[in-house]
Order: sequence, then structure tokens, then C-alpha cells
Amino acid sequence: MTDIKKDLRSQKWFGKTGKDGFIYRAWMKNQGYPADEFEGKPVIGICNTWSELTPCNGHLRQLAEHVKRGVWEAGGFPLEFPVMSLGETLMKPTTMLYRNLASMDAEESIRGNPMDGVVLLGGCDKTTPSILMGAASVDLPTIFLSGGPMLNGKHKGKDVGTTDLWKLSEANRKGDLSQKEFVEIEAAMCRSDGHCAVMGTASTMACMIEALGMSLPHNAAIPAADARRKVLAHLTGRRIVDMVKEDLKLSKVLTREAFENAIMVNAGIGGSTNFVVHLLAIAGRVGVPLTLEDFDEFSAKIPLLANLQPSGKYMMEDLYYAGGLPVILKGLRAHLNNTALTVNGKSIGANSEAAACYNEAVIGTVEKPVKHDSGIAVVKGNLCPNGAIIKPSAATPALMQHKGRAFVFEDIEDYKARVNLPDLDLDENSVLVLKNAGPKGYPGMPEVGNIGLPKTMLDKGITDMVRISDGRMSGTAFGTVVLHISPEAAVGGTFGLVQTGDIIELDVPNRKLTLHVSEEELAERKKRWKAPDLGYARGYTKMYIEHVEQAHEGVDLDFLKGNSGSEVKRDSH
Repeated sequence: MTDIKKDLRSQKWFGKTGKDGFIYRAWMKNQGYPADEFEGKPVIGICNTWSELTPCNGHLRQLAEHVKRGVWEAGGFPLEFPVMSLGETLMKPTTMLYRNLASMDAEESIRGNPMDGVVLLGGCDKTTPSILMGAASVDLPTIFLSGGPMLNGKHKGKDVGTTDLWKLSEANRKGDLSQKEFVEIEAAMCRSDGHCAVMGTASTMACMIEALGMSLPHNAAIPAADARRKVLAHLTGRRIVDMVKEDLKLSKVLTREAFENAIMVNAGIGGSTNFVVHLLAIAGRVGVPLTLEDFDEFSAKIPLLANLQPSGKYMMEDLYYAGGLPVILKGLRAHLNNTALTVNGKSIGANSEAAACYNEAVIGTVEKPVKHDSGIAVVKGNLCPNGAIIKPSAATPALMQHKGRAFVFEDIEDYKARVNLPDLDLDENSVLVLKNAGPKGYPGMPEVGNIGLPKTMLDKGITDMVRISDGRMSGTAFGTVVLHISPEAAVGGTFGLVQTGDIIELDVPNRKLTLHVSEEELAERKKRWKAPDLGYARGYTKMYIEHVEQAHEGVDLDFLKGNSGSEVKRDSH
């Protein structure tokens, strides 16, 4: 270790003489560390988003112990630290409101402490992008370890996962599923450690990490309950020590080529629409130019290879047994930037070269895909000048070109108050509009865009309608849902001027979303429009509203773009 001792960042703390060095070492020794741990070993920070309020991440403390084994074995000195944890299933009003705050927590914790490399532990939806964003703004050698998906849920002899929740909820509302059985399915679906078992946002983020080259191979799909997840943790701990010796910083991996790969892989797996706002935000932290149009361009020729819910049939456990994400990467070799560097020091092409598919029902090929229309489609028009997105693989083909009368809900409270009324003036051809669910308007851009259909429509047997929102939707959801309208209603965008009865036309093949209202009429409506009182006069939420960017920019805070590096010039004593 002596050859790298002088270059170790941690030695600016533990290698100091005098009073400062005494303080840095002495108070660490009260935890039982011997003196030689401070003498030039690479210090590895383990950034842990474990929390009992984040059930998806409830096993990460155990996983951290396996990371530590690998770090010790490789000659490093592991130190675990907590950061804000965002529990998707419990946190109100939405974890997206706090993604940027959690990124600030991770960034400042990493920069302000004596570490030479970082292992990021995350799983639940926002925990992955938030800590990666924070780490990117510091730029130390960094590697990611995801928590892994749950085992497939089992109920009455059938697999059940988060995607089924939306169908089960509608059946319960209609009276076709009893409340007793509805509650029984809760335990049947969530029967092991881990995040959602389908290709929702959590699984999409894990796949994004592997596609970006930020993890060891197979990180995306090994179930949380599988012992091989612990082995991967051990190997991750080993690898980060070598990354410090090689000075393999995060910025050397997160290149433009890596982001293009992630977009193409997201198309191939039928990944969540939330992928868009998170990848844009991460790119903004490392200074890689990325636009909404890139998501359409780089996914346009990519078919759906992963037959996973909500776009297909199977779940993440099945993907792993079929060969995992490396099989998808190998299948897309003709499209990917195969020379892109990954954290194990090899190219992404080399990592997937030996991959083999063990179940062709779960993983298709470019020649025989699960579906031809995949990825994220970006639509534009007078209703969304800066763009909006839709996930074709989870939509109804017959509704991809559709014209109908708008039925407007002004906000989520208006929707909840009226959706089950028996006399709503709409039919199956109507276009449901949900306003004021955007970054500023909610605030926080929640996953409410895939609003449930009105009860009158459910009673008629209607299963899908065009829905348009400036909010997001869960990656586990499905339907013909246009999301991330930009600019949002709350900032005075055209979307905020839509009225019930207006004609809206969706044309996904031609990438258009049009409000058929004259410019003169819209100008008159704009004069009468008043900005909503969002009701926040203090605290983080006030700061968020004042500084958050729009959906097409990644919904980061404007002052967090870029990075500040890892140098801390002043001591603390």
C-alpha cells in the first residue's frame, strides 16, 4: 500500500500530524480500530440507503457486511455511513420531491469525509438515482451495488407482482374482487426482501446502473434473497479497492457513450418512463449533454427483448434465471457502444461476450423480439412545446392515434372527488387530463399520471383510455398514458389552459400531441390564468419550488447542475 499512500485522499485526514491528525484518528479508534488501519489503507465509504421506512432497502445493512468483507480482503478500510433514504411505498407526498435533497446528502457526505472510494447501496426507485447524482458531483472512484428484486409473488398457484396491483385495484373497485382476498394478496406479492419484482422503476434503475457500466455484471437481476447477491456484494467490495489504486473515477465511466447505451438498453427491457428524468439529471451532474430527443432517437430502432411485466409476461427473477442483463447486452451488440468502459475495468462488450440465454420465452432476440415497438416515444405539439413522453410497449395499439374530447381534472383532489360520480360527461373516446401534478405544481411530480378510469367506464368494460398528465407514473403501471408534459400547468404552460370539451389529438407514430384550440382563444385564456398558490412559505419544499427544473431538463435543482469535485481545502479544527 505504501506506493499509493501519498496519493490517498484519506491521508489528508488520517495522515496528518499534530492536533488535527490526533482528533481525526483518536475518535475513530473508539470504535475498536487498530492504529495500522489508518496508515495508508484505501478508505472505502459504503453509502447506505438502508431504512426500515424503505422496505425495498430493508436488507441493505446485511448486504453492507458482505461488501465490507470484500474491502477488508482487498486491503481496504471500509466505513459505512447513512444518507437520506426514500421509501417509495410510504413517503408522502412523493419521493421525487426529495430525490434532489437526498442527492445533496450523499454529495456532501462523500466530499466532507475521509474516503478514497465509494460503494453506493440502493434499491428502491429514487435511492438509486439520488446517490448516483450525489456521487457524480464529487467524482471519486465509485461502484454501485443494487439491493435486488423480490422473489416472484405467489397467489393461488400463479405469479403475482406489482403490475397486477393496478388490475386488482380496478377489480376491487368494481366489486369483482373481495376486500378479504385483496388483503390476502398483499403478503403473497411481497414475500421476500427486495424491490418490486417486475420491470418497474426500481428494476429499471438497477438495469440502468449495469448498462451505464457502474456495477459488476449481473447486478441488475440477481434476486435479493439469492445468496449470489451476497457474493456480488463481496466482489464489489474487492473491486472498489482496486478502482482506487487505478484511479478509475466515476467520470471515466459515465461518458456520452454510456448514456446512449443506457437509453438503448432501457428500450430493450421495456424500462420505466421514470428513467428519462433520472438519466437526464445524472447526465447534468457529469456535464454530458443529453436531451429529451436523444431518448427517442436512440431507442427508435431497439425492439423489446425482455418479456417482463408490465410490457410482457415474466418478472425479474425469471430474467436472472434466463441469463440476466448480459444476455440483453449481447443481443443489442449491433447497436451499443461496446467499447464503453465499466467499473470492472473491462468494456461493456467484453462483459457480455460469453452471455448465454437459458429461456427464450423470457428473453427474445433482435430477429424474434417480444415486441417491435419499444423504448420511449417523445411527442411534441402546442400542448407540450418542450415535449412529453409515452411508453408504447405498455400502451394500447388502437389508442396510439386518437382524437377525443378532453375531460379535465384540475388536480388530484378534483380527480378523487369526481372520478366515481355516475353522471360524468364523458365516454370511452374521451381524453382524461390531469393538471397540476408536475414538478412545481404538486410539488414533486408524483406517480399519479396513470389515473384509474372513471367507474362509469369500468362498468362498461373499458380497460384503457388516453390519459395525459404533467406528472409521472409508476414503472409498474401500464396504459396509454402521456406523461411529463412540459411546461407544466402550474407555470402557465398551455397544458394549464385546457378545458373540458377541448379536442386533443394524440399521434404517437408522428410524435405529435395537439390541442385543437385556436391561438386567439388560448391567448384569451392565458390572460385569465392565475398561478396557483402552492402553499409553501418555508423549508426545503419552498426552495425546491423556486429552483426545480422542468421535466424535459431532468427535474434537478438548477444550482446542482455540474459538480464541485472532491477537494476540501479547510480543516475542521
